[in-house]
Amino acid sequence: MRLAPVNTATFVEQQSSTAQLSIRNVTKVFPGKRGWFNKLTGKTRRDFVAIQDINLEIEPNTFVTIIGPSGCGKSTLLNMIAGLSSISSGEVLLNGAPITGPGSDRGMVFQNYALMPWMTVEENLRFAVETVDPKISAKRRDRILKEYLQLVGLAGAEKKHPHELSGGMRQRVGIARALAINPQILLMDEPFGALDALTRGFLQEEVERIWEQQRKTVIMITHSIEEALLLSDRIVMMTRGPAARIDEILDVPFPRPRNRETIQQHPAYPKLKAEMESHLFRETRAVEAARVGR
Repeated sequence: MRLAPVNTATFVEQQSSTAQLSIRNVTKVFPGKRGWFNKLTGKTRRDFVAIQDINLEIEPNTFVTIIGPSGCGKSTLLNMIAGLSSISSGEVLLNGAPITGPGSDRGMVFQNYALMPWMTVEENLRFAVETVDPKISAKRRDRILKEYLQLVGLAGAEKKHPHELSGGMRQRVGIARALAINPQILLMDEPFGALDALTRGFLQEEVERIWEQQRKTVIMITHSIEEALLLSDRIVMMTRGPAARIDEILDVPFPRPRNRETIQQHPAYPKLKAEMESHLFRETRAVEAARVGR
């Protein structure tokens, strides 16, 4: 179930013909304020390399999760795919075209919901749809709003404001809003991280159900091994930072549709889980050792 590491130009060339999203030799550097002397600028600074030489090919309709120790650049990578953060070197291609900024071809679901508190559930979705298509007819717009509110189980909550909703319901609004603009790729940055365990488990199964219906390409960041195994087709495991890279990619063989009970009975489940635990433990222990050694 293990795939070869993807940090090779050969792999990129072989896969790019079928890839929907191509990440090629991507590095992200954050300028520092002090450190070495730069002769070109006459200033002293130490730059921070967050991620380095990331290569990844993602095919259409694939659910990919990214895991790794805290601070390894997972969100940085996702933000570059979303067009919310610049790329220091390399390129990210969507259907062969470079990503240079945000676009309606990518929908984003944030951990903190990012809803407009003065708007109702319906108004939050309407704002997103009308921003993407200002000329949309009222009839078509209302049909889209109804469809996606029903999809996430919020029919009847249209007139409620975010403060009237539970955390799980707020995140459903975020998912519905991201899907309502009909993106090619759905990006999810630890979407269940702020939820209690019971709500998190319920929403994981809801996302599995929604994915079965929509079959969007999804890239999700998570710290949960069980969550990754439940939802993913492929799991990208990153090393610790700075200069984090992709260590390896796991292929998840569980048939769909899935639920926790069935995948835990699959013969590959214990091995995959153990491999992920070993990776996270090793990388996290190295992070802590580096902190102690400073």
